[in-house]
Amino acid sequence: MKAHNPTGVDAYKPAQIAELVETSGVAKAHLSIVQTLTLAILAGVFIGFGGAAYTMVMTGVDPGFGPARFLGGVVFSLGLILVVVGGAELFTGNALMTIAAVDRKISMRDLLRNWGFVYLGNLVGAVALVLACAASGLLEGPMGATAAAIANGKIDLSPTQAFMRGILCNALVCLAVWLSFAARSVVGKVMAILWPISTFVLLGLEHSIANMYLLPQGALAGAKLGWSATISNLFWVTVGNVVGGAGGVALAYRLAYLGKASD
Repeated sequence: MKAHNPTGVDAYKPAQIAELVETSGVAKAHLSIVQTLTLAILAGVFIGFGGAAYTMVMTGVDPGFGPARFLGGVVFSLGLILVVVGGAELFTGNALMTIAAVDRKISMRDLLRNWGFVYLGNLVGAVALVLACAASGLLEGPMGATAAAIANGKIDLSPTQAFMRGILCNALVCLAVWLSFAARSVVGKVMAILWPISTFVLLGLEHSIANMYLLPQGALAGAKLGWSATISNLFWVTVGNVVGGAGGVALAYRLAYLGKASD
């Protein structure tokens, strides 16, 4: 029988979330390579759909204007909603698997294996969607000009800026995933995801998997990015994402709720 909750809030408590996240990390580590790659490719496509929607919303408006960017963040949230509710493997969200690794429920080899295959699959999915959008003609005209401007803005970031924006971004992404574990309904999960993701887009933070879509999209729309600048951006944003998600969220909550002091 479901226990009565005097607060009226039907959600898992933070300590329960930590246990759910850890259990999920173990399950993710035990997926086969085929399952991992398939779900990772889907996640790359899902985040790409969010990126495409964001690009269209930002077409014809001032990209630096707060309300417009917030609306862009709302539609970009589609990507993580599809990942969490639909089920897929996203590199940035899997930074939370660090909890299971620290507690020795999975090995460091298991963790890095998952991250490696998921990162590769996310890249394949994101690039595949870029090619599909280009073939559809979506990147021609005004949307293409916006896509090029978005990509150029990312390339103009210094390594330090890309790294720090990556940290801040994945702190919010992992918090969105963390909060989604608290929800017991699909509506609750969607609402939990919406606000952190909208905030990271509003602030102009950097998400490595989103950039796997947005940078090639910009290149195919006419932006002159260059391989060196593109790889540099993805490298520093990726490292920042790992630090922000694994250290800033996963390890902090593990210390708070699964450490010896809380036993």
